[in-house]
Amino acid sequence: MEHSAPLAEKLANGLAGLQLQLPLDAHEKLLAYLDLLAHWNRAYNLTAVRDRGEMIPRHVLDSLAVLPFVQGESLADIGSGAGLPGIPLAIARPGLAVTLIESNGKKARFLREAVRALPLPNVTVEQMRVQDASGSFDTVTARAFSSLADMLAWGGHLLAAEGRWLALKGRADQDEITGIPEGFRVIAVRPVRIPGTEAERCVIELARSSSRNG
Repeated sequence: MEHSAPLAEKLANGLAGLQLQLPLDAHEKLLAYLDLLAHWNRAYNLTAVRDRGEMIPRHVLDSLAVLPFVQGESLADIGSGAGLPGIPLAIARPGLAVTLIESNGKKARFLREAVRALPLPNVTVEQMRVQDASGSFDTVTARAFSSLADMLAWGGHLLAAEGRWLALKGRADQDEITGIPEGFRVIAVRPVRIPGTEAERCVIELARSSSRNG
């Protein structure tokens, strides 16, 4: 599918702003993902952002800002919604085994279609509550999902012993950080600048208290 030059240029400039170099076909797949998202959004209301140009900074670049902190060979994206950040990360790292966990039926249906259409052989979709999911993942991501305490209470069992939990937040709330459950610790709060948006963003990186890394 042909994509408009302004969209492709905006994506390329944004990726350069994040200092990310992606696989050769990643740009095309990211734009194809936005096409799918915009199309399905009309009926399924997957995101409040309607314009694909706005989706680039607010969804794609925002998701890829955590890529430098992803570790290991497996990733679980909890409360994945429209596949954010899981799908952009899976496109950027085709060797990464990504599991998208989403309980909403309409959103899970979109995720399965995206995996089929793009295609993304490294991605699995699990339609279930986070609390009911199983497995052990090197990285767990959560974007605008809930408080840190709730995230970890519901999905902390998915984090491998030496794994990393990456929570994408607007800003670091000290009350949230001090309220994380026993058994976990904050490794770092990393401010990130998203090209094309002035919104305040950070990645809160957590690990198990017994983890030797970091």
